[in-house]
Amino acid sequence: MSTKNGNGILALIAGAAIGAAIGILFAPDKGAKTREKIKEGLDDLKDETKEKFSKTKDELKDTVEDLLSQSSYKAEEAITFLEEKLAELKKQNAKLHK
Repeated sequence: MSTKNGNGILALIAGAAIGAAIGILFAPDKGAKTREKIKEGLDDLKDETKEKFSKTKDELKDTVEDLLSQSSYKAEEAITFLEEKLAELKKQNAKLHK
């Protein structure tokens, strides 16, 4: 997930939470009910945020593992190329010493 998408999701969640809180505060309910609704809304927001964080962390871990795998593959290609060039140079050097 890109940072831009993550920030957008976070802004959307924050906007929804603020909108819900404002709506609850202006609703004609008793104080205890209003406080309970706010608490439930914050608990839901906390759970959603934990879930998003966990998902983002897993995606980041996968991305890092992919990059390491690709780097390892490229390093192996470079080593093979250098070994082939070294073998060619040894052959050329052997011809010069004859």
